[in-house]
Amino acid sequence: MARIDDSFMHQGMRRKLVEEIRQKGITDEKVLEAIGSIPRHLFMDTTFVQFAYIDKAFPIAAGQTISQPFTVAFQTQALQIKKFERVLEVGTGSGYQAAVLCRMGASVFTIERQKALYDFASNLLPGLGYRPHFFYGDGYQGLPTYGPFDKIIVTAGASFVPEPLKQQLKIGGILVIPVGNNTLQIMKIITRISDLEYAEEDKGGFVFVPLLTGLSD
Repeated sequence: MARIDDSFMHQGMRRKLVEEIRQKGITDEKVLEAIGSIPRHLFMDTTFVQFAYIDKAFPIAAGQTISQPFTVAFQTQALQIKKFERVLEVGTGSGYQAAVLCRMGASVFTIERQKALYDFASNLLPGLGYRPHFFYGDGYQGLPTYGPFDKIIVTAGASFVPEPLKQQLKIGGILVIPVGNNTLQIMKIITRISDLEYAEEDKGGFVFVPLLTGLSD
């Protein structure tokens, strides 16, 4: 594993961030441990390292963002991750959310349509000790040949819930997806009850970049 530039200053800033998101309602200690362990500044341009541990989203390449830490924690907590579960992530982005899922012991399959982001994350994460399965493709289609999955997380705002993702959930599996327009989405927690039945909960408003179809290249 490559040497990681993670100073005492960075670690101290992460501890403060963890306490901030705890105060905002994150109670899953495994999620908080992951956020506290992963050097978020390495997923951002070095010019902006001073912003890495502020609880806000921040721009990255290809017109995308690295999600707000609270949002990452909220979605991860909603997934109720258990070790060794197969988790599909739609929208690799910087790779930060995938790192959190790996840290929690999940077997992660992550798909990204922006080639620049796919290249960045697939180069960064193995050097940090995280080895999800990376795919360059259309997230709306999921990964049918690798399913079904215990959990599915979508990290961009969808205009609707893609049917292929619902079909790739195991019975009892959970899909966490923000659904809405380009300015506001509602976080939906969808649980597959049976072959044809799903339960759905709404968990408040969030703002994500849009989930796009097709490939960027």
